Amino acid sequence: MYSRRDFGKLALAGLPLSMALAKIDSRISGVQIGVQSYSFRDRSLDAAIQAMVAAGIGECELYSAHMEPQQPRPQRAEGAPAPDQAARAAARAAAREELRKWRLTVPTDEIKAVRKKFDDAGIWLFAFNLSFREDFTDPEIDRGFQMAQALGVKVITASSTLSVMPRVVPFAEKHKITVGVHGHSNVKDPNEFATPESFAKAMAMSKYVGVNLDIGHFAAAGFDPIEFIQAHHDRITNLHVKDRKNNDGPGTPFGEGDVPIKQVLRLLKEKKYKMPANIEYEYRGTEDAAVEVKKCFQYCKEALA
Repeated sequence: MYSRRDFGKLALAGLPLSMALAKIDSRISGVQIGVQSYSFRDRSLDAAIQAMVAAGIGECELYSAHMEPQQPRPQRAEGAPAPDQAARAAARAAAREELRKWRLTVPTDEIKAVRKKFDDAGIWLFAFNLSFREDFTDPEIDRGFQMAQALGVKVITASSTLSVMPRVVPFAEKHKITVGVHGHSNVKDPNEFATPESFAKAMAMSKYVGVNLDIGHFAAAGFDPIEFIQAHHDRITNLHVKDRKNNDGPGTPFGEGDVPIKQVLRLLKEKKYKMPANIEYEYRGTEDAAVEVKKCFQYCKEALA
């Protein structure tokens, strides 16, 4: 039975009463299906959580921008000249400093309140997505791990580079939080994570470095995600599930590209691998992101039926 306080919380959160205050189970045949909140990058965190609840998705990897303050875009008066390159660069640098300042000073209670939003919605917050890059200071890296602790997660996923990881590793070991490096399909830059060899170099740095394998990017780069999962399942923090065409081709709706999504999900089912498979909606859909994510989720359900 819900208390008056419970009803008040649900109303404020905008969540359907019938769906909240209970854990949402989105495991299909033993495979944990979740979502990268980046899929809902067109809306606020509260609206993203509502979309997850409506879709019946009970596990999430939190995109850092959903928690960070949004930087206002400068408005240009009609007829005014566009800012020159130097002005745009200065604006970007100022915004970057503001974001760094926020990260270093935001009260821990504000971060914990984000976790509570997921708990109240019945969603398991599995990982925090914070991409450490070259312009991160050491205090900023450390603070990222402190945020992960406040969120109650043991995994940070990161679109980082090989050159920055030696600076990240000591903090991962200090806080005992695993960093799952996320790859893309840029095989031309040896500093980017894309190839099996680049992931191997990262994993060799520490037991607290794993792989957040994006099966769409990995396949589009010309590699076999099934083979990689079988070889490194004990070091994979979670998957990103998306479809793309081969040869670094574009993203597509699930089932219209060349990524073996069904085979990957069935491998997780057969081998009982515990890594979450998180939907990441990136293709150009014809409907609202919430509708498109539901379509992706339905595809996963049918693949595991």
